[in-house]
Amino acid sequence: MNAIDTPLDVQWKNLLENLQKIIGKKPGDLNGVLFLIGVQELGKGAINFTKEQKQDLMHIGICRVLSLSGYYELRGEDTDGWPHWDLVQPLPHGEILAQESLLKMHVLEYFKESGLV
Repeated sequence: MNAIDTPLDVQWKNLLENLQKIIGKKPGDLNGVLFLIGVQELGKGAINFTKEQKQDLMHIGICRVLSLSGYYELRGEDTDGWPHWDLVQPLPHGEILAQESLLKMHVLEYFKESGLV
């Protein structure tokens, strides 16, 4: 552990290691974890997705984790079974690192609540 590691950093590293044990590959970054959450929320399993679908899956992941604090609310699913979310509370403005930390905290909470790791 680095002297500058924060509790968030330590929890994040632990999450990535746990995900590696579960899926056999360590997600490279926050976007990779958000993609995995999107796939989980879509519920169709690990299929081949187009580039646009992968972006949509990351968006689903973001909406899902930020719904834990009431920023997004699930509107429903389209005819293909893809979830759609509404922004119900403005996201806090801030620098990129602060936004990344906010997302990481919500991702950690998502995995705690889901019991996946």
